[in-house]
Amino acid sequence: MATRRLPPLRALEAFVRTVRLGSARAAADELGLSPSALSRRIGNLEEFVGKKLFTRARQAMQLTDDGHAFYEAVNPQLEALARAVESQSENLSLLRLHLGVLPLFGTQRLFPRLAELRAKHPLLHIDIDTGAHLEDRVGDLLDAAIILSRGPSTSLHAVRLDYNKVHAICSQELADSLGPEPDPARLAKQTFLIHNELPESFVAWKAEMEMVDFEPVAIDHFDSGQLMLEAAAQNLGIAIMHDDHLARAHDKRLARLFDVEVESPYSYWFVCKPTALEERPVRLFHDWLVSAGL
Repeated sequence: MATRRLPPLRALEAFVRTVRLGSARAAADELGLSPSALSRRIGNLEEFVGKKLFTRARQAMQLTDDGHAFYEAVNPQLEALARAVESQSENLSLLRLHLGVLPLFGTQRLFPRLAELRAKHPLLHIDIDTGAHLEDRVGDLLDAAIILSRGPSTSLHAVRLDYNKVHAICSQELADSLGPEPDPARLAKQTFLIHNELPESFVAWKAEMEMVDFEPVAIDHFDSGQLMLEAAAQNLGIAIMHDDHLARAHDKRLARLFDVEVESPYSYWFVCKPTALEERPVRLFHDWLVSAGL
């Protein structure tokens, strides 16, 4: 039986890194190549497969439709090859990811699905950090983070995980008392609960309610969404939070105030340094997170 001809592996590595990092210059730096040397390697791969994988214009490289299809076909096989090599290695070691996570995302969305990740990648273990200023610590103490943000720094690789609506959430008892229509005078007597890092949510809610100048009797600030939900359930105030948080809480003590749709200024994002995607723990978690649709 004739042996199948393998593609030039160095060229394949140059192609994959360029796609993953989103930049030919970043890929060249990672591989210790000049941009022209990287381009030659990719050219060799294009010659091998007989297709243009990138368009080139003004030193920028954009993936073609053929290039995208090629990456989607090849990347899973490369991951399978890496797993096969790991399984046969005598130097098995844990893959350690230092991940920053907001507590509410962790309890509601991440932890219920982590068993799937462990079954798929048993060597991958995650150290969880729920401290403040997660984005600022990515690339230093953290390999990656899941944050709530209006838009992460452009220096980071970022994947948007959701879009949300802002709701006013309170105890069922208080919701029944306030009724279905907003009364600014009655609302002004209530305490509102606001997350320290999400002040624009309250601004957006007031604008949609046509109560831009509204000021409640008090605003209590929290650094934990989970504690905000519990405070609202205990009738301690009206929490301004995402609809997703309410839906996933499955807490019958809680209710949504008023039938109003407010676009949230914030979304959950996965962020890491672009070069971190070449680190296997980050890449495994990133690919699973995106495919799992958390």
